Amino acid sequence: MHLLQPELHTRRAFLRRSTQLGLAGTALPFALNLAAMGEAAAFTATDYKALVCVFLYGGNDYANTVITYDDDSYNRYNTIRGGGSGQTAGGIALAKADLTPTLLTPTTALPGGRQYALHPAMAGLTGLFNSGKAAVQLNVGPLVVPLTRTQYNSADRTTYPIPPKLFSHNDQQSVWQSSSPEGSTVGWGGNIGDLALSSNGNSLFTCISVTGNAVFLSGDSALQYQVSTNGAVAINGVKNNVYGSSAVRTALTSLIQQGSTQTLENEYNRVTTRAVTAESQITSGLSAVTLATPFPSNNSLANQMKMVARLIGARSALGSKRQVFMVSLGGFDLHDNLIAQQPVLMQRVSEAMTAFYNATIELGVADKVTAFTASDFGRTLSSNGDGSDHGWGGHHLMVGGAVKGKAFYGKAPPVSITNTADANDQWHVGQGRLLPSTSVDQYAATLASWFGVSNSELAGVLPNLSHFGGADYPTNLGFMA
Repeated sequence: MHLLQPELHTRRAFLRRSTQLGLAGTALPFALNLAAMGEAAAFTATDYKALVCVFLYGGNDYANTVITYDDDSYNRYNTIRGGGSGQTAGGIALAKADLTPTLLTPTTALPGGRQYALHPAMAGLTGLFNSGKAAVQLNVGPLVVPLTRTQYNSADRTTYPIPPKLFSHNDQQSVWQSSSPEGSTVGWGGNIGDLALSSNGNSLFTCISVTGNAVFLSGDSALQYQVSTNGAVAINGVKNNVYGSSAVRTALTSLIQQGSTQTLENEYNRVTTRAVTAESQITSGLSAVTLATPFPSNNSLANQMKMVARLIGARSALGSKRQVFMVSLGGFDLHDNLIAQQPVLMQRVSEAMTAFYNATIELGVADKVTAFTASDFGRTLSSNGDGSDHGWGGHHLMVGGAVKGKAFYGKAPPVSITNTADANDQWHVGQGRLLPSTSVDQYAATLASWFGVSNSELAGVLPNLSHFGGADYPTNLGFMA
């Protein structure tokens, strides 16, 4: 049975339950003190490091992002996706000639002569890969346990469980971010943040979202602090005059921050005071940061990543040693108009991540900041006529000076839509949906280990990680220096 796992009843789980019980009475201060003492022992950062999750909402089409390029594999891709004769474009297949400028040249060639290129609109990320500053993780997605297709097709879900509610957007977004379906309240980014709270002068700035609410950044103790692309979100009644009156503003400011003998009112005012103070700190810190690195205009993802870069530039003023950020871009649910709409999205991703990497060079922290992509799921290799349908595994990118770049990690899946469960097609579950050969937990554990999470703490951060290990499913994929 994989849903109740005694081995995962760790200090973290105990603290979570203690805090929940403590809401009913005096156990809360006790639980919080235990959390503070326990998390402080996790690691003490002396340098700076940051993780930046770039979430592509809607389920990005993997096959037209990291595109198979060697003749044998490309010809299969072209046929399945409705391409024209002579390796030309057609259906939802891209022409091979258009891929030559974005051909990826790894230091070590893939087995069997396999080659890949990025989408033609991703010139910036191609340059980062070929210069050793980016890498590709092949066929990664949510798994509870390692699976072959025969095991996936088995009726024995006790021995061979699968992620809940596969192919559902909301649920798989949540599973990617938290290992649980929609409704989950704690994500693995927040769990990593829990362990870093004591390293930061202001723990509130440990987990920061520039894309609104996301479970990825919620921890047991860590809160996700949300900012906009313009900076901290101020309380209007405190920041600006009320009804044109500074006196009313002063009175309101005092009223909503003063202590109270009423428990709920006092807690509300305490949270408000924290928000006002944090806004002032963020605004002051950002005012001293000016970036010369150009970011593309009319690109919402670039605007978000520019704000992350500025916040990293303000790290000393904010007292931050370890931070986890989240940014996102939507529009990837391309059942239709894949060829027309994906190029714009791919260009935005490439330009934003490239500019962000260049900004980290300017800030002197290129080897201290790692950005990585994630998405609801991959999509079908087969065409539905004008697009592709919901899938499972997909290919993702890691960018940063600490990434062991110019390399592919994981296993290159065969280009096929067969339903025959033979040895050459064990990673497909119909229509070219990839059954992941690498789990999100392995992907996340590799990033978390670089960030400073110890091996003994990883199981508390990533609940399914204990089911993986060995040569076929290593818990560290090796893409971080």
